[in-house]
Amino acid sequence: MAKKRLTIRDRIKDFRRVKASEIFASPHNWRTHPQAQQDALRGILEDVGYADALLARELPDGTLELVDGHLRKETTPDQEVPVLVLDIDEDEAKKLLTVIDPLGAMAEANTDALGSLLAEIGTESDALQAMLDGLSGDNGEPGSESAIKSLDLSVAPAMSWALIGVPLDKYGDINELVERIAEMPDAIVEVVASDKLAN
Repeated sequence: MAKKRLTIRDRIKDFRRVKASEIFASPHNWRTHPQAQQDALRGILEDVGYADALLARELPDGTLELVDGHLRKETTPDQEVPVLVLDIDEDEAKKLLTVIDPLGAMAEANTDALGSLLAEIGTESDALQAMLDGLSGDNGEPGSESAIKSLDLSVAPAMSWALIGVPLDKYGDINELVERIAEMPDAIVEVVASDKLAN
């Protein structure tokens, strides 16, 4: 059976540079940003600068409402930032807001390629370096047992988790583990023992 050909609409209607503080945050934003993430973002902005556009939709009164880029807006409120303006309605904005980050998090790591990249880059930012060190695992070797692994938890389909150093036999069942992880929504965790996942 032949695959159905996709008809994909281009919903980007404009590109603008707008002062970040003049863009309204989405009232439906569900992401929170721990201090470590804030510091790492500040580090990459200082090292490289803006290299990606915020996403926003234009409201009937001409103002812009964010779909993606809330932390960047908060980090650089006085700066003009690049914005892709989308021709989407509120329901479509909610859908994008819900799936953009989890879709990206579904990607898997090529640990050899990651190891090569990590060996070639550096930063003056302590927070960004801590994040990079975390990508390499406890012993600094991507591809080792302690390197980042992804875990698909069907009970939490909107979240993507990597488990670091949490022994699963410490928890009675997968639901208890999921509840524990849910208390730390930005935690990166590593699966140490996996037979509990089969239950």
